[in-house]
Amino acid sequence: MNWKKRTINVAIQVLPEADGKIKYELVDAAIEAIQKTGFNYQVCPFETVVECTFEELSGLLENVHEACNMAGTDRMLTNLKIQVDFHENVTIGDKMEKYL
Repeated sequence: MNWKKRTINVAIQVLPEADGKIKYELVDAAIEAIQKTGFNYQVCPFETVVECTFEELSGLLENVHEACNMAGTDRMLTNLKIQVDFHENVTIGDKMEKYL
């Protein structure tokens, strides 16, 4: 299987700013956009981890940015961490199962 079609993990941290301040309701808009994708995800204190394919990643990021824009974000920083395994899927459960 082509590695771009395998499940990867993407940690997305958005820092949306409006009126000169980072606003949590704008972060909520980003999380809602992630929820609407139907991808498996986990909200964490500093970021949200999403399972998708590498091919789906750009659409995911576009949805997140558009949701923040529509919610009133003036500007934002987006930090990503991407975990890819070229031979197997990467899942949140694989990393979290011993802690559940």
